Amino acid sequence: MAEKHFILATAGHVDHGKSALVKALTGIDPDRLPEEKARGITIDLGFAHLEVPAPPTFNAQPSTFRLGIVDVPGHEDFVKNMVAGVGSIDLALFVVAADDGWMPQTEEHLQILTYLGVTRAVVALTKIDLAEADEEGAEAGVREKLQGSPFAGAPIVRTSVIRGRGCGELVSKIAQVLADAPPPQDLGKPRLPVDRVFTLRGIGTVVTGTLTGGAFRRGQAVVIQPEGKTTRLRGLQSHNQDVEQVWPGTRTALSLPDLAVAGHGQEGIKRGDIVTVPELGSPTRTIDVLLEKSSRLAGAETGAARPLKDSALVRWHHGSANCAARVLLAEGAQLEPGQSVLAQLRFEQPVFALAGDRFILRDWSEQWTLAGGLVLDPEGDRKRFRSPAQQTFLKRCSQSIHEALTWVDAQLARDGVVRRPALLVKSHFGAAEISEAVRGLAAEGKAVATGELLAHAGWWNRLRQQAAQAIDARHGAHPEQAGLSLNDLRSALEASLILPEVFEALLTDLCGQEFQQVNAVIRRRTHRPALPPQFQAAGAKLRAALSAKLFEPPSRKDLAPDAVSQKALRFLLETGEAVEISDEVVLMAESFARATEAIKKFLLDHGSATVSELRQAVGASRRIVVPLLEKLDREGVTRREGDQRVLRGKG
Repeated sequence: MAEKHFILATAGHVDHGKSALVKALTGIDPDRLPEEKARGITIDLGFAHLEVPAPPTFNAQPSTFRLGIVDVPGHEDFVKNMVAGVGSIDLALFVVAADDGWMPQTEEHLQILTYLGVTRAVVALTKIDLAEADEEGAEAGVREKLQGSPFAGAPIVRTSVIRGRGCGELVSKIAQVLADAPPPQDLGKPRLPVDRVFTLRGIGTVVTGTLTGGAFRRGQAVVIQPEGKTTRLRGLQSHNQDVEQVWPGTRTALSLPDLAVAGHGQEGIKRGDIVTVPELGSPTRTIDVLLEKSSRLAGAETGAARPLKDSALVRWHHGSANCAARVLLAEGAQLEPGQSVLAQLRFEQPVFALAGDRFILRDWSEQWTLAGGLVLDPEGDRKRFRSPAQQTFLKRCSQSIHEALTWVDAQLARDGVVRRPALLVKSHFGAAEISEAVRGLAAEGKAVATGELLAHAGWWNRLRQQAAQAIDARHGAHPEQAGLSLNDLRSALEASLILPEVFEALLTDLCGQEFQQVNAVIRRRTHRPALPPQFQAAGAKLRAALSAKLFEPPSRKDLAPDAVSQKALRFLLETGEAVEISDEVVLMAESFARATEAIKKFLLDHGSATVSELRQAVGASRRIVVPLLEKLDREGVTRREGDQRVLRGKG
């Protein structure tokens, strides 16, 4: 039987019967605290699980939906706990009591779910036995309040726990809605926001949470963010069963015996921490976001409806975390109901988030839910936030939240070049989506992939053009030189070399086309070094002198007695037309090659030879042959043994 895992969370006003309904559906009482039992209300998160048969139309084979259920408090004093429970859910079980109808926390919970991107819900109209006189009116009242929300078309089921009415139908509606829901994605980026921490005798520290973004396996190395502590997963449980591996979309318990429980001055793991993998990077104190304020607040006379002002101090609810933040708005002095705006959040302590995450902002006193938001850049920069490049990047991403190609293109347009392994690692896109986006941009000619780097095509072409101009400028100013030294090229491009690898990648690209690297110099392939006009006569004279007697050229002092001829000689040496044998001896390259071959042949035939014998083999004087042999010794062609020379490697 196939299984699909989903997370369901309750929502609704206090005392509307959320916990009683969960108990009726699952047989599990989610209220676990003595204070909850005494007061009769949910204070903290409660948990249960339920297996629901999938509708026959869901799959050709029998299937089961395994639901992890999070029961949240409805009291206004515990909204912060409510938010910690609905940070990543697939379905909301929206609970409205038929006798009370729509209440303040009902509305606040709906707005929170909307801010967090929840789009699927089933509405349980509870305590229907208390509204028997007007069941239709009670349901119509709820339907009217749902208009203009993502849940306008959600099924409404009339229920009564006391009379056992509607529970079967409610389970059926839950299954029908989930049949159209995509299963939670495995992006290879597992995160578990910790919502409970406790100690068990014989086991040690245990944390629970809703696993998203990827799988965990027993023994896996993990990191606790934002503190950065590292440990290994000693044990895993899901739905009270020990397992070797857990998947996204499951309520999960992790055994972390190497860590202590934070509290009473002791450092350790706590609610709000995130268990994840080291590959997802580090926390930050600054993130760039898109904020939105519900249009449902327009005209309302509550603190939630007040404009969110620039520089406001707020509470940031993300996953199970609750942190202090300062809001910096990109445009305007405040955010009104029905508006959205780019903003930067600046935190007192490091936080850990990925691009694409959703969050809630509440006022500092935790009385009102002010806005919701979407993380666009989890590594925001305080200096560049209002720069045109960053604002363009943020706007493009906010308009295409689910399009990996747009995000990659926007980042390349902003940064110019990035390392491919690090591209969108801190995002809600998986490796396959990112790779497909890169291939698409490359196929369209919008991106250039070179080694481990990925560059924006326009940026890369400008860099290539800048390099080509520098090389051509050297050819024009100094046609006698072989080209531009790599050090000079690096200096000319220094401002554009964002990453150390860019220069080598650029050289590879240049030399794959119309340029050529020779030792530490780069030149156009078509470039042929030539003496400037004022040195051409001296060069011709040098060539004639060196060619007149191939193995008995004039001394260097006689060859180049003045500055002009010395510069011409340097040109011949740098271009390889002539070879420097010693400080006093210069040969034409052809002469050097012929002399070397003659020496090698003689030694190959005779095994060894004296300077005198080799002088005769070459047909040159000792003035030439002695420094020639010393040069060949240095270059590893020959080796001196007493008064004899042998080929290197020969006896």
